[in-house]
Amino acid sequence: MSPIRSATIVALASAVLATTLTGCSFGAGQEDAGPIVIAADLELSGAAAPVGKAYQRALELKIEQLNTSGALGSRKIRLEVKDNRSDASESLRNITDFSGDSKVSAIIMGGCNECAVGAVLTINEKKIPTIALAPSSAISNPVADRRYVFKLAPNAADSAAALTTELRRKGIRKVAVLHSDDDYGREGLTALRGEFDKAKIRLVRNEAVRTTDTDVSQPVRLLTSGEAQALLLWTPPEQASLAATSAQEAGFAGSLFLDAAAAGDLFLGNARSTERATLIFTQTMVIDDVIATTPAKAARRQWFQDYTARFGGYNGFSSFAADAVQLIADAALRAGGPADQVNRDGIRDVLETSQMDGLSGPIRMTPDNHSGLMPQALTTLVARGGRWRLAG
Repeated sequence: MSPIRSATIVALASAVLATTLTGCSFGAGQEDAGPIVIAADLELSGAAAPVGKAYQRALELKIEQLNTSGALGSRKIRLEVKDNRSDASESLRNITDFSGDSKVSAIIMGGCNECAVGAVLTINEKKIPTIALAPSSAISNPVADRRYVFKLAPNAADSAAALTTELRRKGIRKVAVLHSDDDYGREGLTALRGEFDKAKIRLVRNEAVRTTDTDVSQPVRLLTSGEAQALLLWTPPEQASLAATSAQEAGFAGSLFLDAAAAGDLFLGNARSTERATLIFTQTMVIDDVIATTPAKAARRQWFQDYTARFGGYNGFSSFAADAVQLIADAALRAGGPADQVNRDGIRDVLETSQMDGLSGPIRMTPDNHSGLMPQALTTLVARGGRWRLAG
């Protein structure tokens, strides 16, 4: 792996930390404390492995940047990763192991909705702060039953509202929806129905696919054989790519729209099938199209460039993992407590009131809302020339 210039690291860390740590000071006890241990439960094998590996790369890069920058004083972050094999039962075993390790400050979970929802009870019983990168609202709601669980991913309601705005703007009145047969997919369908009703858009047909399905051609044919003017894909990235190809092969001449969960790599594998497709996602995916007029935008651009230089491409989900590291690092520094003991309750309390202009966009946590990504973080992207671009 190629090294990152120290000046770049300092600039990036300073730009991000400046938005979160203003007015805070750290005592000698914190300076003398041991490493901040962050555990990660990720999908490194199985159906969701591509996204899980993108998260791992982002975690490692962000931690390297913070450790090298000096922004944490004498402290360092240490990452411990376990593969949940895209399986909720394995994920729960990982969470149990992590929570039993007194050195672990907090946990970051990957994009598996069932894993995060299935671990909620254990996380709260063990009182270990956890940030999940999966989008289902059941991960963080109701907050009263999920005091130690936080979520950092686009929300279904926000994505549905943004997609409907684009459909209405383009004069599309008849839409077919392919959605994942899981909590987030069903939540998305419900949110879309509500938004469509308000916008007088007709849902002509919807089909569900299991997240493990590797052939979606039949449901796509059913969705594109009718009167739909647009096909909306509310599935993981790999299935969205398969569905786009299937729609092209079926001769579908309508428009293609993708929910944020369908985002993935910046460069598209099958450019012809997705050309002019519309995606609702965060600006970081296309930050090279944006003039860096603020410190937050400059930090996002630097993150994009560093990730691309290190890994040869960019994955949209990487920024959520990096922001989760930043939130936990900030909380660990602010929480205080004995130098030889992890203050999990203190970290949880700080996370619950965190505010940050992160790499993903504006993030605000409150005691009543543990899903921190603000609606303003989402923007409209368009596929042009084999990659995502800022719509305009």
